[in-house]
Amino acid sequence: MTMQLRLDDEDRQVAFGESLGQALGGHGRLYLEGELGAGKTTLTRGILRAYGHRGAVKSPTYTLVEPYELEAVRVHHFDLYRLGDPEELEFIGGRDLLADDALCVIEWPARGEGWLPSPDLVVQLALDGDGRRATLTAGSDHGRRVIERLADESSLAGEWSREDGRVS
Repeated sequence: MTMQLRLDDEDRQVAFGESLGQALGGHGRLYLEGELGAGKTTLTRGILRAYGHRGAVKSPTYTLVEPYELEAVRVHHFDLYRLGDPEELEFIGGRDLLADDALCVIEWPARGEGWLPSPDLVVQLALDGDGRRATLTAGSDHGRRVIERLADESSLAGEWSREDGRVS
């Protein structure tokens, strides 16, 4: 199951991240893919807002992971861009951080290939004029339910349509 959306600006990207965070329900593995500057960390900021985080969100490029212990949710924001070897995730306690009861947002997941568990949902972000195009692909039943919730959300109606995007 896939879904495509157009996000016209940073505000829409953050708002979509917030909707995505709500649809995820505070758990699962979300892979964020896209070139540098595609907006992976911006989307993560919106996801964290869904759970009440109002502070700064920066990409944990050098620390590999930034944990957020929020009121009712644990979010682990990974950035694997500088990961030298997927086995490094073992040394930072990756297995514990990828626990089923947490939401794990993973930027640059290809760098952890062979070590990371499969995703519930993959969001591919691409530059599209002044905005972004997001393609969501479910990797599990949880991911399919997330896409279904997003497709039903009226606040996203202007972001995707049968002509502009698809849910299949």
